[in-house]
Order: sequence, then structure tokens, then C-alpha cells
Amino acid sequence: MSFFLGIETSTTVCSVALFDDDQLIQFCEVNNGYTHAENLHVFINEVLANAKLKPQQLKAIVVGKGPGSYTGLRIGVSAAKGMAYALNIPLISMNSLQNMVAGLKNKLAFNDCVFVPMLDARRLEVYMGIYDQTEKELEATSSFIINENSLTEKFSKFKHICLFGDGAEKCRDFLAILRNAQILSQQMPSAINMGKHCLKSFINKEFEDTAYFEPFYLKEFFSGK
Repeated sequence: MSFFLGIETSTTVCSVALFDDDQLIQFCEVNNGYTHAENLHVFINEVLANAKLKPQQLKAIVVGKGPGSYTGLRIGVSAAKGMAYALNIPLISMNSLQNMVAGLKNKLAFNDCVFVPMLDARRLEVYMGIYDQTEKELEATSSFIINENSLTEKFSKFKHICLFGDGAEKCRDFLAILRNAQILSQQMPSAINMGKHCLKSFINKEFEDTAYFEPFYLKEFFSGK
């Protein structure tokens, strides 16, 4: 048995999961605004206690690397790096958009559908990637401005597309021109989707450098007054 701890804090979802290989055995999650600082370490202690495990029994930590909230990512990655360093175990990262694809329960009726996870990046901008049904990345993660021209140019080449995540809501007003689109807004990144990715990365020794790893912010941080 190999026990892995998953941490995902890139959005308003604060999520912690515990896996035995790739099988989920415990999780704690809340989507109540940016409460990561209050909840994250409580959730970590809770999932370990519920499974009657000590931190020293963990084989690796997997953390959502972004894109997403600057503050949320700092909190999650700092916690993951601290645990990995203290326990002398590998640190694994997972793109938060890939996480959303892995968690999409209904693979839809269209065999040729592509998946487009979108996270809100304020105003008319989203963080976006394009994946096929095997979770292979067709277009890399990018920031994308939503308007009629950009949507037509980006998605007209696909027969069927599924847009999901809180950023997908920004496309709802353009459904008249996106006749090949279906919107599922409820899917968000969650630690419960990390099991298979973590196990595969662990077996292949695809680890981050714990000392130097930084979140994938995609954009520079801007503070408001």
C-alpha cells in the first residue's frame, strides 16, 4: 500500500484527499470563499486522523499547481512543500485544469467531443485548456479573452465542445454562435480527482524540486485597493 495526500486550493474550493494508491479513502472539502488559511491544515489533520495514519506513512504529496487564485495557490503549495520537505517525501504537482477534466463524471454522448475547462480570471478573461476524452492536452493552458470573435476563431474547428468551470458561465451569452457547445458550469478543481495522476507520477518518478517549485500563476499578481 502507498498512501498519498492531495491538496487543491487554486480556487474558492479548499480540498484535501487521502489515497491508497489511486483509491480515495478520505477527503474534506468546502467551497465557501477563500477560507484556505483557516481550513487547510484542519482538513489535513482530519483526513489523516480518520484513516488512523501518521504523516510519516505518506509516500508523496500531490498539490494543485494552478492556474488560479494567487493567494489560494500560495497557501496550498506552501503547505505541500513544507510537508514534503519535513517528511522527506516526493512532491508531485497537477495542473488545476487537468484536475477538472479528470473529475468530469459524464464523458458525454459525443465520441468526438473535446473538453474545455475554464476558470474565472476576472472581467471577460478565463484560464483555459483544451483536452480530448483521454485527458490528453490538445492546447496548453492559457489566459483567454471571451468575445464573439475569439470564441469563433478558437472553437469553430471542433465538432462538439464541452465548456465547464466557473469561467464557462461567461460564454453563456454566446451560445447562439457556439452551436457546437455544451456548458457544464459546476465542475471545479478538487483533491478527490488527483489519485490516478499522483500514482502515475509516483511510479514514473515525475517529481518537483521541493525547494524551488513555484505555483503556475500564469499572470502576475495585482492587488486592489
